[in-house]
Amino acid sequence: MQGNCKVEFTKMTDIIKHQGTVENIKGTRVQVRIVQTSACASCSAKSFCSSSESKDKLIDIYDADTSSLRVGQDVVICGATSMGMRAVGLAFGVPFLILVAALFVFYRLTGGNEAVSALGAMLMLIPYYAVLYVMRGRIKRHFSFRIETND
Repeated sequence: MQGNCKVEFTKMTDIIKHQGTVENIKGTRVQVRIVQTSACASCSAKSFCSSSESKDKLIDIYDADTSSLRVGQDVVICGATSMGMRAVGLAFGVPFLILVAALFVFYRLTGGNEAVSALGAMLMLIPYYAVLYVMRGRIKRHFSFRIETND
């Protein structure tokens, strides 16, 4: 869906915007290349620092109106900041909680054996990541971007 990002995300207060270039168009799926930069990449002292970095990312946008888009066109992709928080929660928050809870359960069950408890807690992450992998299509629908042309 093309259009004004603020209209598309009326429930969200903060919008993430990235400049990008259309790389590929297949039906209603558009791939946009963005340059992801670290927070210090725009710093005036970045030439003296080795921690500033940037890398290209390909973002897939589904159900886009491709009638006015062409490969090589500069666009802005927009998304809600809540998507970032949800991604961090799924990637780090939930696994951390599983790990800590399983560690205490295994510690109690093994009578205080720390090595077995740690191993058991780490093994509990395998089913979690397997479920995430199986449900990746459903999860992908909750992480959607919109395209805004620079016209």
